[in-house]
Amino acid sequence: MKKSYRVKSEKDFNAIFKRGQNFANKKFVIYKLEKGEQRHFRVGLSVSKKLGNAVVRNRIKRLIRHVLLAHKASLEQELDFVVIARKGVESLDYQGLEKNLLHVLKVAKIYQEGLICETKK
Repeated sequence: MKKSYRVKSEKDFNAIFKRGQNFANKKFVIYKLEKGEQRHFRVGLSVSKKLGNAVVRNRIKRLIRHVLLAHKASLEQELDFVVIARKGVESLDYQGLEKNLLHVLKVAKIYQEGLICETKK
């Protein structure tokens, strides 16, 4: 994922947490903040040390990034959002993680299912 698609600074994270809306399911929490002047979305990832060691946490983040990139065309473009992984995500395979993440993105109205998804060949 390109750097322009990431939320990295503490200031940006705090703004999303304070002024944004939150949505959740059993495996993920999403905080979103509308930003009208952006050309594309930005995402921040948060995976707690309670979920496992660095290898496990990096795997979870890599899978989340892959799901977001695979469905990039179907995501709302003018907002910042943070994805927080909850306990239980570490045991999911790719399909389970994708199903749960897309569910919470639909609840948050970030993902519209009818749009065509990009696929890498």
